[in-house]
Amino acid sequence: MPIPKISSIEMPILQELVATGGVDNLRFLYERLIAYFPQLSEKEIGEIKNGKNKAWRSAIQKAGKTLDEQNLIERERGNWTITERGKTEVEKETSGFTLTISQAKSFSHTNIQLMLAEIGESLGFYAETEFEFYDVIWRETPKSQRLSHIFEVQSKGNIDSAFAKLKRAYQAQRTKPFLVITSERDLNRARKSLGREFQDIETVVTILTFAQIKQVHQNIKNIAEIIKEFLLK
Repeated sequence: MPIPKISSIEMPILQELVATGGVDNLRFLYERLIAYFPQLSEKEIGEIKNGKNKAWRSAIQKAGKTLDEQNLIERERGNWTITERGKTEVEKETSGFTLTISQAKSFSHTNIQLMLAEIGESLGFYAETEFEFYDVIWRETPKSQRLSHIFEVQSKGNIDSAFAKLKRAYQAQRTKPFLVITSERDLNRARKSLGREFQDIETVVTILTFAQIKQVHQNIKNIAEIIKEFLLK
């Protein structure tokens, strides 16, 4: 596919800087921004990761220059920092979508990842956390090429980035996509974002909360040994 237009790269840069705490190095942004463009082919992604796609790097650099000129970011020796004006632009773009910390605040991002991995293993899948771009993946076996389930755990950061990753996985292998968010109060906002920007995967994405994952994890631990007996071949 053609490299995305400069204008379409600008907002993802701002969103990614917000997600990483306000500052990031350009060499990391080259790869992080891939998730915002699910239309990139596997070949193009490989070239970007290997540093061979010069057009991609050039486009991001030009987008960064434009953002700098608009006082939305500051660039210094490869480090890009979002300004207060840039943060305001991101807030406008996301239409007020902010994941809230509820009664589930005691569950960390890592806690939920580990729970999802343990649930998958209890159900007979091979599970792995932090696989490539994804928070948690399940496979039928360790050698399976196909990712059967993909989970994005969203406690902060940009929701559209998570949906973009899920979309890529679904389109590539018809993987079952899951978004796990902090609380039920965020469900409506997540669904609105899904329906607005990602209608082609709206019917296949399952959205769950931290509390639901915790409940499933507790229940499945109690019957884990029984499940293993059912799964014996």
